[in-house]
Amino acid sequence: MKKRKVGVMIESFRLGVKEGIRKAAEVGADGFQVFVTGGEMAPDAMGESARRDFRDFVAKQGLVISALCADYGHGFLDADKNDEIVEKSKKCVDLAVDLGTNVITTHIGKLPDAAADPRWKACHEAISELASYGESREVFFATETGPESPEHLLRFLKTVRSEGIKVNYDPANFAMNGFDQLAGVRILKDYIVHTHAKDGMKGEMREVPLGEGAVDFPKYIALLDEIGYDGFLTIEREVGDDPISDVVKAVEFLRQF
Repeated sequence: MKKRKVGVMIESFRLGVKEGIRKAAEVGADGFQVFVTGGEMAPDAMGESARRDFRDFVAKQGLVISALCADYGHGFLDADKNDEIVEKSKKCVDLAVDLGTNVITTHIGKLPDAAADPRWKACHEAISELASYGESREVFFATETGPESPEHLLRFLKTVRSEGIKVNYDPANFAMNGFDQLAGVRILKDYIVHTHAKDGMKGEMREVPLGEGAVDFPKYIALLDEIGYDGFLTIEREVGDDPISDVVKAVEFLRQF
């Protein structure tokens, strides 16, 4: 049985960046994802030497960076805000190159029902630009799943004429929004480059520990195998009173597959 690539979202530990990375190594993760939209990890806060030192630090922990999270909290549905967010996101792509990862994840915003909606157009223009820029730097710009159905998201993705646009697949987000988190794997199979290992209740915006919610992980992971996905299962624990314990249990849970 092949060894799964298990990652951890560093913010799940609530320990800060470097202590979180040390903890990720301690609990047996293979890699991690980290937010880079503010604080010490923001592109403008990391000069050339800081980027080199961070990369060395990660290597000394025996880890790799599965992805960077470049979510500025607005999505890309507001044309008036997009110039600023697109430029910030491009800096995150450059940071990814310097830190040695090729995946950037974000939420693009809940897509409108109709392509004629001005918000769809605004999102399409911004994501097309970012996908093209990512492709030019050999970095995937991956939208996180969940706010809309996998079918509707695929409809949007097909309109972006760049190999740089991809998907960060979060089965819990689909489940909590009432969508089929398993069927989405086959629907979005050509776009999945990163995943979040998270669980939640069907039709409720309530996250729970892995294996306690609506996500059928044995079937989910079997589907990922079926489509040939060999990337990270990155644990994201956004709630809970004892996140470190929850992450430890999540690593153990994923190692059984």
